Amino acid sequence: MQLNLAVPSPLQYFSSLVQSDEHFPLLEAAISLAQDEYPDLDVQQVLGDVDQLLARVKRRLPADSPDLQRLRALNQFFFRDLSFGGNVNDYYDPDNSYLNAVLRTRRGIPITLAVLWLELALGLGLNARGVAFPGHFMVKVNLPKGQVLIDPFSGQSLSREELAERLEPFRQRSGIVDEFEVPMGLYLQSAPPREIISRMLRNLQDIHKTQEDWQRLIAVQDRLIVLQPEAWPEYRDRGLAWAAQGDVARAVADLDIYLAHAEDALDSDVIAERLSQLRRGNI
Repeated sequence: MQLNLAVPSPLQYFSSLVQSDEHFPLLEAAISLAQDEYPDLDVQQVLGDVDQLLARVKRRLPADSPDLQRLRALNQFFFRDLSFGGNVNDYYDPDNSYLNAVLRTRRGIPITLAVLWLELALGLGLNARGVAFPGHFMVKVNLPKGQVLIDPFSGQSLSREELAERLEPFRQRSGIVDEFEVPMGLYLQSAPPREIISRMLRNLQDIHKTQEDWQRLIAVQDRLIVLQPEAWPEYRDRGLAWAAQGDVARAVADLDIYLAHAEDALDSDVIAERLSQLRRGNI
């Protein structure tokens, strides 16, 4: 019997990681996103680097340390000793979304800093979760005497008043008026790993769309479709990117899929017209 020893492509590897919500390796999936930009990246080496950080912080704590002591030691280690923090000078640099680069520079955006911090927190036995707060990813820790919300961009613990202040611009943009105000707790629910990876990819999606970097955008769209196969707008966005690249056949295939599943979409007429243009050879 002949064995197939072919190395999986980055997309195949990513697909193997995100098949199951029950066994979803958040850190490994997050690291693997960088393989499109860094083809020679050794994901296992990056996992080992994070394990070494965990071992270092564990050595600072007695085995029977209470949760609050573990949390304080982690924040001291992560935000102060290692100086992890937000990249305020170049927030939209794609490297801020790649964990290998964040580990090297100690700079990132909230969600990548959160993924690293969460891995260490969970390794210390803390009940920590990511929070998909509007516009700014956060982390939370449940302690015996209450819940702590932390901004991974700055390391700051946030009060409910500060959270409400941060939420106000989102409420204003969304037209949420007082009588329909959503309880704060709904904004602080735990984000499942699949949602975290999706949000990481959408950050890259926004950057590549803005820069009209269609090749990189298509790679992101490939991953989003693997991650959420029934997220039909992702087929639309990939199809439009293929059209911008001049690949009519792939553009038509993706836009057909979108229109077949998004009949009530507000942009269905616009996309149908674009599809017609492509079929007429009008790229």
